[in-house]
Amino acid sequence: MRSNPVKKALQRGENAFGTMIFELTSPGLPAILASAGADFALYDMEHSGFDLDEMKRQFSYMRGLDLIPIVRPPGKQYQFVSRLLDLGAMGLMMPMVESAEEARDIVSWTRYPPKGQRGAMFGGAHDDYAGGDIAEKMRIAEDRTIVLAMIETERGVANVDEIMAVDGIDGAHLGQFDLSLSLGIPGQTDSPRINEAIDAMLAACQRHGKFAACMAPTVEIARAWMDRGFTMVSYSYDIGLLANGLADGINTLKG
Repeated sequence: MRSNPVKKALQRGENAFGTMIFELTSPGLPAILASAGADFALYDMEHSGFDLDEMKRQFSYMRGLDLIPIVRPPGKQYQFVSRLLDLGAMGLMMPMVESAEEARDIVSWTRYPPKGQRGAMFGGAHDDYAGGDIAEKMRIAEDRTIVLAMIETERGVANVDEIMAVDGIDGAHLGQFDLSLSLGIPGQTDSPRINEAIDAMLAACQRHGKFAACMAPTVEIARAWMDRGFTMVSYSYDIGLLANGLADGINTLKG
């Protein structure tokens, strides 16, 4: 079974970089991302048409690459967590986590008994269809899985300290756009209220020894947020990278 160097680097306080995927699932995509220097690819199933079969293919394409597959499931249910882990996901970005109780439930879905309630299936995609000691596979699975709680609602911000205190939650992921909707300031992601929420999230992460993650739409925003304490950074997303790169080139040619 593969280890997860991204998780270990983040736990050491180092940076990790990747991008988010909403639209493009070519067989060559993981190799392209790895060649570009990405440490991870974060697939969004909540806001895309991606299904489990497509995720299984994408995870398979990553075998042999220095690229870690992370997924935002469609929702906060055991069935999504357990199946994505069995298909080979090595990290989960759970949407709209709002309480310690929710966080504890999520963690339990990622752990085998007696620590949790993840169902047992071995010799499949997540352990490379190989034999071996079951207890060791269980240890590796727990050790390598990143569990991120998305903080993207007013209630989530209010409870961020207790959420980050939950053992097994590895970090907080900022959801600035949904948070702006929750706060009644849609799209105003540079608002002082958003910045106050970011401060609260970063403080909770620091207090409990967790790392902070974000999706930064520009290099300038990424640098500013890294200066504040974010270490796991998704730089933009597939649609934005393609559209902006193409627009820049066409506009330059036209000009």
